[in-house]
Amino acid sequence: MATQVMDANENSAAGSERKSPLRSRNVRIALLVVALVAIAFGIWWYLDYESRGKYLQSTNDAFVQADSVVVAPKIGGYIDRVFVDENQTVRAGQPLALLDARDYRAQSSQIQAQIEASRATADTVRAQVGEQQAALSQAQAQLNAAQSDVAFASEQVARFEPLARTGAESRERLSQLRNQLRQAQAQAATRRAAVLAAQRRFGTLDAQIEQALSQARAGEAQLRAADVNVQSTTIRASIAGRVGDLAVRVGQFVQPGTRLMTLVPVDKIYVEANFKETQVGLMRVGQPVTIKVDALPGIELTGKIASFAPGTGAQFSILPPQNATGNFTKIVQRIPVRVAIDASPEVRRLLAPGMSVHVTADTRSARGELDRIRKAQEARR
Repeated sequence: MATQVMDANENSAAGSERKSPLRSRNVRIALLVVALVAIAFGIWWYLDYESRGKYLQSTNDAFVQADSVVVAPKIGGYIDRVFVDENQTVRAGQPLALLDARDYRAQSSQIQAQIEASRATADTVRAQVGEQQAALSQAQAQLNAAQSDVAFASEQVARFEPLARTGAESRERLSQLRNQLRQAQAQAATRRAAVLAAQRRFGTLDAQIEQALSQARAGEAQLRAADVNVQSTTIRASIAGRVGDLAVRVGQFVQPGTRLMTLVPVDKIYVEANFKETQVGLMRVGQPVTIKVDALPGIELTGKIASFAPGTGAQFSILPPQNATGNFTKIVQRIPVRVAIDASPEVRRLLAPGMSVHVTADTRSARGELDRIRKAQEARR
């Protein structure tokens, strides 16, 4: 009986040894291969991470953007025509809408009439200058005649004074001659004043001409401004792009600065990626970037870092944070980074501002810069 029990135990132990998979050579080889593959993969992953992986900075807080232009009128008026439709592609300088220009054309005509009136006034004064030249010649002739009378009267007085002293002529006659001399001198002074007044009249006429010309020049300036308003009745596209947010209708009255539509330059789109401040230490302008657009699965775009914002997004918010308070919780800030997209026109047509993207920046070109900066700072100490 004991012998039977011992045989049973031996058979059970032998069966256990036969059932253990670790005793199988194939199993041990398979496990060894798996372990070697796992170790090799771990070494590869570590080497890849040290050489490349830790320099790849990615974020999904990124969106397609474009520097859109809001179209607004410079002047007010009623919309007479709208030349574009929603989502239409337009070129730079293309008419978008037309304001009723009748009032502005009437203003231009009125100013033009004022300019012509000022020029006519200047011509009239120029004609008066010609007349004044004739009046000056007449006054000069009269002055010459008066001076001749003075000279003649002076000679008469000089000739009769000796005769009156000798008694050859009466003193009454000499008195008459002297009176005639004084009258001739007074007449000459009057004529001289008339000549001076005629000469000074030219200055007055010149001033009137200049005043009329100044009014004409002021009118020309007003006319240029009025012509600008007339030209501004045609609202044109300042850039090439696609029409969006069309909010203008025929017959609508608009004020200067009223938002009519938005032009989106779809050929100049870019990506704005909001990286954490802990990610931008090695980022530099020109570094390569890979872009994955949620709307285009399976398509990977390339680009490069174009620029960095001069501050975090919180600094440019309407209500920037005031951290100098009693209660403070540190939050990792994000810095907007502009990424230029390198894509074909076919892909660009599929992109629209606001699309979500996933961006990965390769910062290996700045490898070791933080160590160099750290050593430079230590050297300065």
